[in-house]
Amino acid sequence: MMKPIFKYTCLFLLVMLTSFSGKKTEKLNIVFIGDSITEGSALSDPKTEATPVYVAKLLRDRKDIGAVNISNKGFSGHTTVDFLPANNIDFPKVLQAADAFAQDQTAVLLFSIMLGTNDSAMFGPNGSPVQAAQYKDNLNVLINTLIKKYPNAKFVLQYPLWYSPNTHNNAGYMQEGLDRLSSYFSQIESVYAEHKLIHPNQVYLGNKAVFSFFQKQHKQLFKAEDGKHGTFYLHPNAEGSKRLAEFWLKGILRAIK
Repeated sequence: MMKPIFKYTCLFLLVMLTSFSGKKTEKLNIVFIGDSITEGSALSDPKTEATPVYVAKLLRDRKDIGAVNISNKGFSGHTTVDFLPANNIDFPKVLQAADAFAQDQTAVLLFSIMLGTNDSAMFGPNGSPVQAAQYKDNLNVLINTLIKKYPNAKFVLQYPLWYSPNTHNNAGYMQEGLDRLSSYFSQIESVYAEHKLIHPNQVYLGNKAVFSFFQKQHKQLFKAEDGKHGTFYLHPNAEGSKRLAEFWLKGILRAIK
């Protein structure tokens, strides 16, 4: 026969497990910061096919996530230099989106940042080429300024994608740019490590495997584009955008869990 104490303990645990299993996270508001890949400018219908749209859908499909709102602040050809507060180019647009979200004190405000592709170019985009140390400084300035204004916000540093070493459209990337892009990875990890100490549980890393994943499957997941050095691969196609959303989701879930 079951002892009364054991019986009530089992009932208590059952009630607690049932309660937690049905509990959803707070509402989630995400500002996506990035370039043309985030914007989805190379896609047929960015409003439905851009990676942030797919991320929102994946989050809304989860039973443990409440309401999800997004703002896509990806701008084609832009760099970390364009997002610096002092330059007054993209930063005011980020603030406008974040301020609108911040009015809801019950929601988690999260910034998903993927920058670096245009920074790495040999010439063309604003400030390029951005060397690794400066890239890190630019990310820090952006994050520190946002944390000062939104002290409870969370940040996910998404890793940039591989591009083909012959990439040359109106801007020149090539192997030199790809090498520079790879040098940013350690800087992203350094930014994360520093903020882990000064802003615990606020800054998180995305999934680094995204780089090699798209490198291996670029012909299936990138749009083939005509350039000055032949066909190049820089922007995900519609299927690639979906797959990229799955990688971004991992970092976002890590941040809100």
